[in-house]
Amino acid sequence: MGRAYLGEFEELVLLTVAVLAGGAYGVPIATELKQRTQRTISLSAVHIALYRLEAKGFVTSSLGGATAARGGRRKRLFTITAVGKQTLDDMRQVRNELWESIPNPSWS
Repeated sequence: MGRAYLGEFEELVLLTVAVLAGGAYGVPIATELKQRTQRTISLSAVHIALYRLEAKGFVTSSLGGATAARGGRRKRLFTITAVGKQTLDDMRQVRNELWESIPNPSWS
């Protein structure tokens, strides 16, 4: 069985979960991605990506404590799994090998 496909946006969300280390939930992920990519980031797109990543085993989630600031609602916090980390490592290696394989000068 081959490894699960990871799209560009899912990869960015997974990387952001790793960056936020324990404090990763929808709003901070969207904020971090918007800041780093200068793209408009939809909160619902982040949530969809998170649930897909969880279904693929790349992240796990747990409910945080309820806060008054959130009207008593609890946050769903996401953490990268060992499989998610290995997938990112594999993707990074492939990308680095491709970049290093570009002949010089190949830019027009």
